[in-house]
Amino acid sequence: MKMLFRQRFFSWFDSFDIYDEAGNTLYIVKGQLSWGHCLKIFDVNGNHIGTVKEKIITFLPKFEMYLSDRYIGCISKEISFFRPKYNIDCNGWRVEGDFMGWDYSVVSADGRKIADISKELFRFTDTYVINVPDANNSLCALMLVLAIDAEKCSDK
Repeated sequence: MKMLFRQRFFSWFDSFDIYDEAGNTLYIVKGQLSWGHCLKIFDVNGNHIGTVKEKIITFLPKFEMYLSDRYIGCISKEISFFRPKYNIDCNGWRVEGDFMGWDYSVVSADGRKIADISKELFRFTDTYVINVPDANNSLCALMLVLAIDAEKCSDK
């Protein structure tokens, strides 16, 4: 499954639309006013299905992930010098990124590819392509991309 992740151009808060290759909306992400990033994920019918929420009082950026209102894990940035490095305590996954951190993969504990993420450069808004071989992993993979994108925005 391929998802296209685009930030909305005119928005006061982080807002994103997630499409499939045919241009059909899969998810709608709306940022909410809060301390730190709080991103609510909705299905095409407007049902709240997930949340990515930044923890504020931490040494390095940390984001909690929820399916509906059930906590499923978190992703936190680790100290590293050349490549961005993240610790994920969800599903036994890990993130492997390139030097700039624009293109990266999510890999399971046994080495299976969960998702490949690449950022399209030279766009007016943040645009990512997320390839997820198993559609059952699409929502969790999307949450990781949202958290990493929010962390990168906080670095600016």
